[in-house]
Amino acid sequence: MQKTERIWLDGTLVPWDEAQVHVLTHTLHYGLGVFEGIRCYQQRDGRSAIFRLREHVERLFGSAHVLDLAMPWSREQIADACRETVRANHLRECYLRPIAFLGDGEMGLSARPPTRVAIAAWPWGAYLGDEGVKHGVRLKTSSFQRFHPNTLLTKAKAVGHYVNSILAAQEARAGGYDEALLLDVDGYVSEASGENIFIVQQGTVKTTPLPTVLGGITRDAALRLLADAGIAVREERFTRDEVYLAEEAFFTGTAVEITPIRELDGRRIGTGRPGPVTSRLQELFFSIIRGTEPRYAAWLTPI
Repeated sequence: MQKTERIWLDGTLVPWDEAQVHVLTHTLHYGLGVFEGIRCYQQRDGRSAIFRLREHVERLFGSAHVLDLAMPWSREQIADACRETVRANHLRECYLRPIAFLGDGEMGLSARPPTRVAIAAWPWGAYLGDEGVKHGVRLKTSSFQRFHPNTLLTKAKAVGHYVNSILAAQEARAGGYDEALLLDVDGYVSEASGENIFIVQQGTVKTTPLPTVLGGITRDAALRLLADAGIAVREERFTRDEVYLAEEAFFTGTAVEITPIRELDGRRIGTGRPGPVTSRLQELFFSIIRGTEPRYAAWLTPI
């Protein structure tokens, strides 16, 4: 991670090295916190804009509501703070990490110390690498399952939920793969450790429905873009052998953007290269984030 100058912490921009918390911070011990991953892009005209900032802030507050986590700032204040953090660090492009967490002062599962909020920003390239974006990534079905909606609340982007993701990702990468694919408790494809998955079969695109996955902001954008392009898309369950037999497959997510999948469990997917639907979606997505698609200008919040 490339260190930047300042982090927004509880309403104040503080030097990076001074954005610290106590070792008895409640969320450090118990995992009750929520966060977002957001990207800011430099436009073709040289200006910068944050992609779907309003939707990310809305999801942050929705996650907090699901976990009954009190938010000390309004949606508008957090959105403004995101823009302020980018400006304070003189960044043209960056990844933003807002996080709301329970501070110190009281311990125990029933404790509710005050909620604190931080926003950091730093330069971050393609999550699964530039080669992955261009040529596709290799996946391994994980031995870990995605949790049931009544085990952990799947609509919250919660800090503690990501232990499941970390274990799956570590397992896959230890085996030489780029990423893990997790199944739900019924054996159907859920999502990856931090990405939503789409497959293409006979010209129709399918993605896992929401009950067992986090509603990704980029997932939502992809659904809209595919529909606007006249490509049939359905939200329905599918099995991992359907992924093996797919003509194309790709990930969506803030970190991965639109990343093709070329292999699962040693089985080549389609031609083993990005297919026409994936390539078309990538081209449109990257045009939007560079500010050259006026139809989707509302998705960009200027800095």
